[in-house]
Amino acid sequence: MTHAAKVLTVSDGVVAGTREDRSGQALVERLVAEGYDVVDRRVVADGVDAVAEALADLAGGFSGLVVTTGGTGFGPRDLTPEGTRLVLDREAPGLAEAMRLANPPKGRLSRGLAGTIGECLVLNTPGSSAGAVESLDAVLEVLPHALDLLANRPTGHPQ
Repeated sequence: MTHAAKVLTVSDGVVAGTREDRSGQALVERLVAEGYDVVDRRVVADGVDAVAEALADLAGGFSGLVVTTGGTGFGPRDLTPEGTRLVLDREAPGLAEAMRLANPPKGRLSRGLAGTIGECLVLNTPGSSAGAVESLDAVLEVLPHALDLLANRPTGHPQ
């Protein structure tokens, strides 16, 4: 089964047109290569409210994966985890930990979260192209199973 995905780039610079959205494009390319149907790609400014509103909108009525890139570090405007936390129903710390470990040594500086909003799985990845893709690659093999569980589709687990 093909799973749907959306990509959200969090970056004041991309919104202002002073930076190219390389990490968002890299995530789209990796997801498509892995067989995901990328149905939406957006850019939002840094900030708690901007991220929370964008995620709530992207996840509303959506069954699939939302991957964010950017805003997970220690800069004063790096507030993606705080915005994400406002809208998550449940956190998935094992996914976030796996993503951090896959991007040494700077991955240890990522404050990104992972969790669910309804039938949507949200992953925060770093703003660098390499960091974003390495983080996604760290969890790709378990995502189809997680997405099937969220959507209450058969997974082969006994009932």
